[in-house]
This record gives sequence, structure tokens and C-alpha cells, in this order.
Amino acid sequence: MRSSHPRSAAVAALVATALATGLLAGSADAAEGAVSADPIRIHDIQGTTRISPLNGKQVTDVEGIVTGVRTYGSRGFWIQDPDADDNDATSEGVFVFTSSAPTVAVGDAVKVSGTVGEYVPGGLTSGNQSVTQISKPTVTVVSSGNALPEATAINEYSVPAEYAPAGDPAAAGSINGLALEPARYALDYYESLEGMNVRIGTSRVVGATDPYSELWVTVKGWENTAKRGGTIYGSYESQNTGRLQIQQLAPLAQQPFPVANVGDKLTGTTEGPLDFNQFGGYTLVARTLGTVAAGTLAPEKTKPQAEQELAVATYNVENLDPTDPQEKFDALAKAVVENLASPDVLALEEIQDDNGAKNDGTVSAEQTLTKFTAAITAAGGPAYQWRTVNPQDKKDGGEPGGNIRQVFLFNPARVSFTERAPGDAVTATGVVKENGKAALTHSPGRVDPANPAWADSRKPLAGEFVFRGKTVFVIANHFGSKGGDEGLTSHHQPPVRSSEAKRLLQAQAVNGFVKEILAADKNANVLVLGDINDFEFSATTDALADGGALYPAIKSLSKAERYSYVYQGNAQVLDQILTSPAIKKFTYDSVHINAEFSAQNSDHDPQVLRFKP
Repeated sequence: MRSSHPRSAAVAALVATALATGLLAGSADAAEGAVSADPIRIHDIQGTTRISPLNGKQVTDVEGIVTGVRTYGSRGFWIQDPDADDNDATSEGVFVFTSSAPTVAVGDAVKVSGTVGEYVPGGLTSGNQSVTQISKPTVTVVSSGNALPEATAINEYSVPAEYAPAGDPAAAGSINGLALEPARYALDYYESLEGMNVRIGTSRVVGATDPYSELWVTVKGWENTAKRGGTIYGSYESQNTGRLQIQQLAPLAQQPFPVANVGDKLTGTTEGPLDFNQFGGYTLVARTLGTVAAGTLAPEKTKPQAEQELAVATYNVENLDPTDPQEKFDALAKAVVENLASPDVLALEEIQDDNGAKNDGTVSAEQTLTKFTAAITAAGGPAYQWRTVNPQDKKDGGEPGGNIRQVFLFNPARVSFTERAPGDAVTATGVVKENGKAALTHSPGRVDPANPAWADSRKPLAGEFVFRGKTVFVIANHFGSKGGDEGLTSHHQPPVRSSEAKRLLQAQAVNGFVKEILAADKNANVLVLGDINDFEFSATTDALADGGALYPAIKSLSKAERYSYVYQGNAQVLDQILTSPAIKKFTYDSVHINAEFSAQNSDHDPQVLRFKP
């Protein structure tokens, strides 16, 4: 099981170094001021900023009631002072890190001596906020069976509408040194409750149960509501303040974690300490977990294309290779036939080579595609043919040894593929003019594969199709991932999104290629599609659309329907289809079959566009 508060020797060493060099230290004056004849209380340790004024100091006989005990992952327990001060910015709870299984019980009144520290889940370079804790503790149980401090209610009225203060420019955009304003900012509000006993009432699930036994709810049922029950991430300023991650304290062997989908309700009271972890930030670690009331959400089915309509789709099939169980092939095939209505052209992302992650130089995906197309036929679909360009070994990123690539499937009964000197991994396809029309020099071919923008990344696959006598250019993409970006709960505000720089260059390369096609024929039918790994409001999408060369078709949907992926309770756009100006009328569908569900065939929802060329 993944730790809910993961720790490693390397991270511990980093934090120790940071403490030693004062990188995380609080003000020495503040620390000295806090050390007086009065006993140290938890709110003295927590202070009024994110960093403890007693960071790195020894404390003695800190009193509190045990509100939660964690016996797995980052072992320890939470204590809370039942006698709160009158300052809303200071938390009354703190985590005590024991490293071995704690010997205290919920309801114990304890005195704890140890070292105050700031632990950064994910390490100092992650951008994550730190957790104030007491480590190397000596614990004395004073009494047992005590009533717990009343849980603080987190609800739509208590969580502010504004997400976070702007980071301090003098501190590289960090908010660590800023005084908390819990009545003004949601991140400050949650931080002011760090380590405390909190509760939520009945709340809507906005992120399905994942393999790590966690789910996401919103305490603001009205906030940017998606059509099917989720919460839309529609701009960099709509972070959705009501989202909260839910885990449980009980080990799974004792109590299975509930299975929930988006739109379900977590009913009743969920109560426990408020933690912070690297996989989502503020997390209610439930001592008491509510009950899931299932909703009625079902996987969507798109409308079949009309006789004169060309249906083009994109689907990230999540590292598909022949070592996957037949059930995955069958489930994906059934989705293509039943949920996507057997599109005429289907661009696939994350098709792996013939032995998957085995790193032995294999680059062919013949077996993968044979197995997948056979499963589609067995599910009642067409006998799809495929076209692709095998990558160079280890040059396109993704899972090591997997050699993922984009692939075109097409239904030869409905559409034909125009073969033009098929390219290889390092040969760029170009654009020429033939009889007044645009044509590719290589079909299938790769777009600008030598461009540094595609280093360790999937190169775009371009192909020429003919439907009812009309040529359609399709460019399948899988842009660079968001790996390395800081989370929304980062101590840098706004968070650093370092991965955008590469996608911006990739978008500019594809936009330039589309403009070459349009320069040869302004009325060319061009579709750019795939896992763009970025939002419809992003600089990446703006660069793809630059100069009116392309239109992000997902913008034709209402905002409540714009999503293809759910991340940390935010329904968002990663997969897109963009159209050239000649494609004026179309029908677009983000077909929700995976992202909202605990049981997934892929973590992405496919996209379908239908139009008459």
C-alpha cells in the first residue's frame, strides 16, 4: 500500500539538511520568544504561518488528546489541545511521528517531548507545503478514555471562496512566511486546521476511489459543477476550494475502503485528523468514515455517425501491450464498438511495443495491434486496418522499454488511407501542392521529429485519408506529460508549471505544420487530435490554435461538459480534437467512460468528432 504520508531515508536526509542550514527554520527571535516559563502548547508550535516558530527546537511535555493513530506508512499519531486559544490562525493539532507503531490509543491524554520539525512530503524540490510535527518523541500517557476535542466542521460556509494568497516575490513566490488568513483564503483555512480533528457532512464524490484507497469529495456542492456530478477545473483561477481528499485510518485488512464513483455521495459524518500529503495535499484521514450512497452514473455512448458523416476519435489506451490481460483488450474493444460507435478513424495513444515494458530493443507494435484489432472485430466492430511509424528505441519517453507511439486505426469499408512513401522514425513528412491541393510527402509520416521539442517525447503522426472523395489530414499527438509540475496546494502561489515550456514548443511545431498545409490549400480539412496533456484554456492550446489555424472543438461544449480526465477531484481537459477553418459544422462528444469511475479501462475519456467533409 502506498503510504499516506510517505517518507524515505533520502527525503529525511534532505529535510535534515534543510533544517541544519535553516532553509525551513522559523525566526530565531520568534522561537526564543515562545520559549518561556509557560508550558509549550500546540498552538505555540503551530504558530501563525506555515512554518513553526519552534522549528528545530526541543519541546517538553506538550499536552494533548490523541485524536488518531496511524499504524502503517508514516506511523504516528495526532494530538490536539482541547483548550484552544482565541486565534483562528493557529492550529490546535499536531502530528507526532513515531517511526514504529504507536503505543497510544485514541482518547489518551498524553504529554509529548521531542523535536519540532517541518516534514515536506515528496521532498524539498516538490514544491509541497510542509507538515509541522514532533519527532523522536518521548510519550507519557496521563489518562485514557477521554472525550475527543469537538471536531471542526469543514463545509461550504467555512471554506473561503478565494483559493490562496499570492506568493511573496522576495521569497521566490512562496507563501510559507506569510501570516495565515483563514477567513480569506482556502489554503490558509486548511493550514490553520492542520493536524486537528475535523469533520464533513454528506458530500458529493468528485474523484472516484483510486487504487491507493482514497477518494475526493467537495463540501461545496454548487462549485463549478460538471453535468455528471464532478467539479470542473475551467481556469487557473478556479481551483475548486471545496475539494478534499479522503483516506481512512483503519488498515485495509481490518476495513475495506469504500468504492465510489463521481456523483456518488459520501453520506453521514466523516471525521478524523486533517493531514497533508504529496498525493493531493490536505487530506481528511478518517477515523470515522461515512457511507457511500451510489448514484446512477453510467458510461456514456456516443451517437453513431450518419452515412455522410466522418467520425474521427482519439483514445489514450494507457500503455497497451500484449502482456496485458485479454480482459483489458476486450474492455477497450467493447468501448470502441459500443461507446464510440466504431469511429471511421481512431487515433490511439500509448500503444506499446510487442513486449511492453521489457527493455530489449523491440520497437514493433504488430502483435499489440493485431491483438487489439482482433478484439474489436470479436466485439462486433469493423475489421480495422492500422498505420503507424515505429519509434526509435528509448527515444519517445513513456514507460521504460515500452516505446509508446500513436497509431491510426481506420475502417476500410468507410475510409481509405492514402499511402505516400511511408516515413520512418527520423524522417519528417512535408507538404507539397498537387493539382492545387495539399498533399503529404510521407503518409504515414512524423511531424518535425528532429525538433528538440520532441526529445524524449512522442512525435506527432500525420496521415492522409479519403472519405467520399474528400481528403482529410489527421495529425495524432501525445504531448509531454505534466510530470514535475507543482500541485495546486504548493507553497509557491501560483504553482510552478515547469512542464508547460516543452508543450508550448510542441504546440508551435504542430501549428507550423498545419499552417503549411493551409498555405497549400486554405480549404484543407485538417484534424489535430490526441492526448495534448493540457487544458483548453492553456498557452499550449492557444499556440496550437495560433493564427486561426485550428479551433479547439471541445470549446463547442458547455463548460459543464468540458473534461476528459479527473485529477485530484478536478474534472479537466487533457484530450482534444482541433479543427481547421474548413470544418465549420461538426458534432463533438467527450465520451465519459473512464475518468469518473473507480473501475477504468484507461484513465482518459475518448473524444469523438463527426462532420461532413
